[in-house]
Amino acid sequence: MRKIGIMGGTFDPIHTGHLMLAEWAADKAGLEQVWLIPTGLSYLKANRDILPGEERLHMAKLAVEGNERLRCMDLEIRREGFTYSYETMELLGQRYPQDRFYFIVGADCLAGLENWKCPERLLASCTLLAAVRGEHSMDELEQRRRRLLERFGGDIRLMSFPQLELSSTEIRERLRRGESVRYMVPEKVLAYIQERGFYHEKKECEAFHEEVEEGHP
Repeated sequence: MRKIGIMGGTFDPIHTGHLMLAEWAADKAGLEQVWLIPTGLSYLKANRDILPGEERLHMAKLAVEGNERLRCMDLEIRREGFTYSYETMELLGQRYPQDRFYFIVGADCLAGLENWKCPERLLASCTLLAAVRGEHSMDELEQRRRRLLERFGGDIRLMSFPQLELSSTEIRERLRRGESVRYMVPEKVLAYIQERGFYHEKKECEAFHEEVEEGHP
């Protein structure tokens, strides 16, 4: 039985913090691989302009190129309508019944897990691996973990992770201001962002659809 980590996220854009977390989780939990799955239409971010899934997936593939430990999947961007984590994990369990899955999240997600769609089904389909950074008390998170287990069951594990002040939101804002994001994103990802002109004043999705209409990929 393989132990496989799953990292979902908008990845708009993917950055070095995502990659560090994937590698860290693989070491801490003894995972054979970590699969990165860009979200499709997230109900949590339905009101924000997000790059098309194909573009975010392409950047993720550029980011993990040459790393056999990391893999990208288009599972969610191919689904229509809102995508939910429990559906993704159940589908993976059906497709790969011989594997054991670890769903990797930031520990701050534990605070709102009750509001996720079908949290009991998510926890029944995988082990939840929550990365704890410096801004949270381990005692507080342990209490939260126990409350979630009492309510939903499953397997939730806390994993320490270095404090890293880096986010996709900050990267997009720096790009809009014309500031450097070098070393914040992998070089190939940055080159692609610059080539495509993403995250500037013009809305990304509008620019993408204009190119499609003009016959460009």
